[in-house]
Amino acid sequence: MPNETCTRLAMTRRKTWLRVAVASGGRRNRTSAAMLVLDNLAAIGFAAGLALGLTRLPAGITSALPWLVLGAASVAARGLCALASTRIGAAAARDAKRVLRDRIVRLTLALPSGTRPAAGALMTSAVDKVETLDGYVARFLPARTAVAGMFLILVAVGCASIVAAAILLCTIVPFVFLMVLAGGAAADEARAQFAALTRLGALFADRIRMLPLVLVFQAEEKETRRIGEAADELQRRTMSVLRIAFISSAGLEFFAALSVALVAVYAGFDLLGLLPAFVPEHLDLCRAFFVLALAPEFYAPMRRLAASYHDRQATESAVDGIIALESVAPIHEKVAQRLSRAPRIQFDHVTVRYPGEDRAALSSLQLDVAPGQIVALLGQSGTGKTTALTLLLGLTPPTSGEVRIDGAPLSELGSLTESIAWVGQVPVIIPGSIAANISLSRPWATRREVEAAAEKAGLGMMLSSRRDGLDTHLDERGGGLSGGERQRIALARALLKSAPILLLDEPTAHVDAASEASLIAAIARGARGSTTILATHSAQLAAIADRIVRLAVA
Repeated sequence: MPNETCTRLAMTRRKTWLRVAVASGGRRNRTSAAMLVLDNLAAIGFAAGLALGLTRLPAGITSALPWLVLGAASVAARGLCALASTRIGAAAARDAKRVLRDRIVRLTLALPSGTRPAAGALMTSAVDKVETLDGYVARFLPARTAVAGMFLILVAVGCASIVAAAILLCTIVPFVFLMVLAGGAAADEARAQFAALTRLGALFADRIRMLPLVLVFQAEEKETRRIGEAADELQRRTMSVLRIAFISSAGLEFFAALSVALVAVYAGFDLLGLLPAFVPEHLDLCRAFFVLALAPEFYAPMRRLAASYHDRQATESAVDGIIALESVAPIHEKVAQRLSRAPRIQFDHVTVRYPGEDRAALSSLQLDVAPGQIVALLGQSGTGKTTALTLLLGLTPPTSGEVRIDGAPLSELGSLTESIAWVGQVPVIIPGSIAANISLSRPWATRREVEAAAEKAGLGMMLSSRRDGLDTHLDERGGGLSGGERQRIALARALLKSAPILLLDEPTAHVDAASEASLIAAIARGARGSTTILATHSAQLAAIADRIVRLAVA
């Protein structure tokens, strides 16, 4: 009983989540389904035009022409309806995927340290799991709504032949039963397939990141074999899903063909007068043609739904993983704050303890940073210097205590990333020009503003020695740049943002003594006017601070 309750709760949560996720499609979702219903009406028009046109041909082409034109127009209308439904559904799916992918990326960035899944699992969620919405929104939702169209066809058939309508209605029962049975089996296999895909993605991303280490220890064959085994498992899971889909499709087509055959046999025997006298009706040629033309169309909505039923199962399997990810760190609904001036930052007995760790990463930090002040955090590795900075970025939640910005708790303000400029130990370099790398913090910045930030960060000499200056192209590894030049690009990026809070995490850790001295001078110039916190081992960098705080191991 508890398992059944959990299953029902999971289904309810999944349906609620999906309803919210597809809401961005808006009117397009309804319009796409409406096009498929109109397709069913056009099918009735085609059957009527075909039946009346063919039966009136003996009376002359003039008598049959209007009905033949109706049939041709209905065929064209069906093509247009199908095209419109496909395109509108694709547009709705594109909007839903864009919104959800943006949401997952923001969620990923907000995950607290210690709870973040492997990079491959996050990539699978942001790419493969989000992509399952395409089939769900573009195909399954319109097909599910358009199933109502089959009852329009049933009514039209019933107007021509009660017996034929009864045959169609009776044969739909095993059709629906088989579809539900196949859908349940496909759901279990789809969940296993996504689990295998997540494992492969996590393993592959981890091995790519650690490739230099793998090469140093000559573990290429071993790791290739492990990735191959994970890929083979995914292949087996995928083939299991496809096997169920193919078998269920064959079964559904069998029942559809059987029902059409029964209607054809009934119509033929009725026209030949071979049916018993108790049969409540006798068909003429026109009604027989009409019924035979509509019989295959009765199952078209169900065929369409069956073909997209796997899309639903795949999406629901993916949704379970996304919901689990969201439960770790729900997206903060508060609007990101933009501070207009350098704030006062207070750490009020803040302690951070990561899950599974015996000791705290940061223990009862008490610190008051005045507006515009430069504070240096000094201490050995493991004393919590970086943790103190990530608290302000919202990447690490405090276990106890409170961080306050101008007296207001950070937990109530929401994200401050719009007001924070960051310089880390390992600067991010993207493929593109030096100017493009600097303007990452403000993509709308003018050329003159980028040049001013580069000059302020001390990049003038380096740029003058390069033929293309700011337009010098860099690869994703920043080839050709020294450690000091990388740090200056990161500093220029931070200065371009003109944020009221400046955070620097070991900005001089990987530069030589000469580069360190000039970089420290650039940091001192750039920190003016911002509330600045430096995390460093360097006494030379700490010397520029208004205040030095020494942290000890907890």
